[in-house]
Amino acid sequence: MNNIFLKLSLISHNLLTAMPALPATSPFPLCQLPVRATGRVCKLKGNSEFCQRVREMGFGESAYVTKVSGNRTILCQVNGTRIALSHGAASQILVERTGPR
Repeated sequence: MNNIFLKLSLISHNLLTAMPALPATSPFPLCQLPVRATGRVCKLKGNSEFCQRVREMGFGESAYVTKVSGNRTILCQVNGTRIALSHGAASQILVERTGPR
C-alpha cells in the first residue's frame, strides 16, 4: 500500500513540475489598457459616489470593456455602448486583460 502511494506521489510531483506556470496578471488601470484590447473590470477605486456612477454606466465588477482609443480622454466600449472617460476616471477602474494583444 505504501509503495503505491509513493509511486502516485512521484508521478503527480513529476506532472506538476513539468507543467509551465501561467503568468499571473495583476489588475492595472483601464487607462493603461492598449487600444483594441479587452479587459475585465476587477475593482473600482475612489469614493462611493464615483463607484456607483461608473457602475451605472456599465463599468461594474466583471464587466468586459474594450479600449477604442485615447490617452487623455479614453474612449471605451462596454455593453455595446461607447463611453468617453477622463484619464483620471479611467485610472480608478482596475482591469485584467482578457482580449486581443
